[in-house]
Amino acid sequence: MSWQTQEAQVLKQLAERREHEREVLHKALEENNNFSRLAEEKLNYKMELSKEIREAHLAALRERLREKELHAAEVRRNKEQREEMSG
Repeated sequence: MSWQTQEAQVLKQLAERREHEREVLHKALEENNNFSRLAEEKLNYKMELSKEIREAHLAALRERLREKELHAAEVRRNKEQREEMSG
């Protein structure tokens, strides 16, 4: 085998190795991107869920406050009516 053939063979092997390394790197980057995307989607879902729970809790607190205010207004009206009747 001539040195040119041997050199060509070595260059071919190096090129194949570089191509393989490129493919491995590409696959690793793809997997990393997929992992990052999934992690971001999961985080966004958890944050949205947390926001919905917080908003529902605040709505329930507002409703309880409104009911207490209505009850307090009713108690005041009743007290005023009793005072008018007795006074």
